[in-house]
Amino acid sequence: MEAGLVTPAPALVRFSGIQKTYDGEHLVVKNLDLDIRKGEFITLLGPSGSGKTTTLMMLAGFEVPTQGEIYLADRPIKNMPPHQRDIGMVFQNYALFPHLTIEENVAFPLSVRKINKAETQARVKAALRMIKMETLAQRRPGQLSGGQQQRVALARALVFNPQLVLMDEPLGALDKRLREQMQLEIKQLHETMGITVVYVTHDQSEALTMSDRIAVFNDGIVQQIDRPDALYEHPVNSFVANFVGESNVLAGTVETIEKDYCRVALAAGGSVMARAVNIAGAGASTSLSVRPERIAIIPDGASSDGPNRLPAKVQNTIYLGDHALAVLDVAGNAEFMVKLQPGAHDSLRHSSLRPGENVFITFRPEDCLALDPV
Repeated sequence: MEAGLVTPAPALVRFSGIQKTYDGEHLVVKNLDLDIRKGEFITLLGPSGSGKTTTLMMLAGFEVPTQGEIYLADRPIKNMPPHQRDIGMVFQNYALFPHLTIEENVAFPLSVRKINKAETQARVKAALRMIKMETLAQRRPGQLSGGQQQRVALARALVFNPQLVLMDEPLGALDKRLREQMQLEIKQLHETMGITVVYVTHDQSEALTMSDRIAVFNDGIVQQIDRPDALYEHPVNSFVANFVGESNVLAGTVETIEKDYCRVALAAGGSVMARAVNIAGAGASTSLSVRPERIAIIPDGASSDGPNRLPAKVQNTIYLGDHALAVLDVAGNAEFMVKLQPGAHDSLRHSSLRPGENVFITFRPEDCLALDPV
């Protein structure tokens, strides 16, 4: 092995050739091959119906694959009952027993596993200390806030020291501020305990904040799996570019290819240089993707450097506190977004932009991705 190279952690979970259908005709999950490394926090991200939750349920044992095998620590588990898999589970609706105290709820997985009383008390006490709820041990779930109930559900999933914890939209019922706080708490617990977490969400910002890797699902297929920064900066297709973060889309046709770049004729007229990420070749249709924060607005008539300069008409501006959004009509896209930040390179402030005003936008070729059409 070369000096400085880090050996990847071994796979704790392996999906091999997994397919799933409920009606015998339509595949919800299609030929899934996915390794989940020991100790990592991996998020299954995608829209409703993309197959991410079905994948989690098959790993948990609540659904059985139609084809293929799932391995946990090198053991096939497709036909293993859920309670034998040594997996902790956290649901969006908490799934706490309303008639039991917090202490009893957390102790429940230990009683199922017939752990003795002394060890159960010690583990429950440690779990409640971990979530900072020792003083609420005798309360019932109905006496707690949503955030407190989610902490209890998390403690219950961790109290028996599972080798794997699955989380299905666990923060979906919480308000924005509490959700962001719980994201940090869950991530900190993951790092402190070194547990393996498989997390399902449709919230892209949540996935970007918490994950070591993200698997982006669509139509039962993993479109791309990578680090959050790599997904954002280097999407492999239009779906990933548009689903992970905000992105502006322009339609065009590839005119020429020059090494890693191509010139694209826009359907509405004009042309731009773009990074050739995933294109069929000269003459092929392509979808251009440009992030709102990578675009500058310049006044009509002002000079600008660079090959990509397009006319635009201001539709509206939206003030969002730490930044503003300019909504423009650019090359036939009437919802083209530009992110404006105080002190940034934009020579126009949102307060000076007026609906109907003609301006220009510019962006670097490396910030414009030529991808397969949506």
